[in-house]
Amino acid sequence: MADFAGRTLRPSSLTLRLTLMFGFVSVVVFSVFGWLINDSIQRHFAEQDTSELRIVAQAVDKAILTNSPEKQPAELKQRFDDILVGHHGASLYIVDNEGKTVYASSGPDLSGLARAGTGRPGGSVQDWKDGEHHYRVLTRRIDASKQTALRPYTISVAVPIDYHLKFLDRFRQTLWLMVASGFIITSLMGWAAVRHGHAPLHEIVEQIRHISANALNTRVPPESVPAELTDLARSFNEMLERMEESFQRLSNFSADIAHDLRTPVTSMMTQTQVALSQNRSVEEYREILYSNIEEYEHMARMINDMLFLAKADNGLDSLNIEPVELHQEVEILFEYYEAWAEERGVTLDVEGRGSVEGDQLMLRRALGNLISNAIQHTPSGGSVRIRIETGSNGRVRIGIENPGKEIAPEHLPKLFDRFYRVDPSRQEGGTGLGLAIVKSIIDAHRGKVEVNSENGVTCFQVELPAKRTGTG
Repeated sequence: MADFAGRTLRPSSLTLRLTLMFGFVSVVVFSVFGWLINDSIQRHFAEQDTSELRIVAQAVDKAILTNSPEKQPAELKQRFDDILVGHHGASLYIVDNEGKTVYASSGPDLSGLARAGTGRPGGSVQDWKDGEHHYRVLTRRIDASKQTALRPYTISVAVPIDYHLKFLDRFRQTLWLMVASGFIITSLMGWAAVRHGHAPLHEIVEQIRHISANALNTRVPPESVPAELTDLARSFNEMLERMEESFQRLSNFSADIAHDLRTPVTSMMTQTQVALSQNRSVEEYREILYSNIEEYEHMARMINDMLFLAKADNGLDSLNIEPVELHQEVEILFEYYEAWAEERGVTLDVEGRGSVEGDQLMLRRALGNLISNAIQHTPSGGSVRIRIETGSNGRVRIGIENPGKEIAPEHLPKLFDRFYRVDPSRQEGGTGLGLAIVKSIIDAHRGKVEVNSENGVTCFQVELPAKRTGTG
């Protein structure tokens, strides 16, 4: 039960969603239009019936108001009968103010409605049921006392509406049948349209199925897919380009790592085999061991670099935050690289001061990588210059520049990618992880690092948050 509760339901397919949406829309549209038509027909029947009732009532009004006392009741009854001629199914009932029936036609008994409406001077129309039959009835009071000597009368005129109601019932049945049929037909047509519309997606999926590490050159031409899928095709192509570049760098990196590891291992094996081929003095064995230690240190550095990046990717390296004086750190690094720089004929220079808050050892490593990279690519007689300045925006900028061969603009955005090398062939100095380590460290300190290379000078710019006032 706990396992079931922890699982989330799989979202329904797009085809099902769109099919149901088409069906729902058809139901709503048919229902709304059906309701409007039904309401319109009902109002039409009501207006038609009311008009007929008023015509009869007006004729009765006129007959009563123009009636003379000398006329016989039989003549008046005949006149009322004549009024009903031509009005199919119409019924009439007249009662005076004393409750005496003046006239009652054949048909339903309207006496109760007429007597109930005696106290209402204005006419009213209502629907009325007598047994199994339905009628629309107009009840009106006629006050004839001012024009003639006749007493006031109340009349009730009724017309049957059974035919109208049956018609509306059949219409509603037809409407619901149309709604159900419309839902089914629209859903099927929507399903077919969606399936056809998803054909380009199925083609893209089919292309994705054939993608592997050895076949990353597949591309989806954006112009070959519908406009709605153009962004998807472009994003897919960009993803493949990034994957292809990453695999290519990884392949080059694997070759470099294999070469860098094979070289010291082969050297140590050869030296050890030569040392064991005959008896040697203690000093000779010591020299061989010292030589092997150098190779071990080289391999350890490579392994440590890869482990550092792996930890950085997973956020496993926690920062030991403390105030760091950058000028002092650069001086320490200059002392470390001084002998190597003198050997290459390179001078080192630092200007400016600035303090930041960060992990001292990690920042020292990042700056050390940049300085060693600058020394390595500076020609003899050149100078590596480091400038430190604190800006008004609360950021400290460190510039490390060196003269030498310029880096092509297309390589600059990728220099900090791990495994990336400007020259795919193996070059002097490491495995292409140094600058990736620099970026990881600077990013962890909420800073940024950039590079530009022009006019024979390459400059790395590092920007870090300055130390807050009052700390340290």
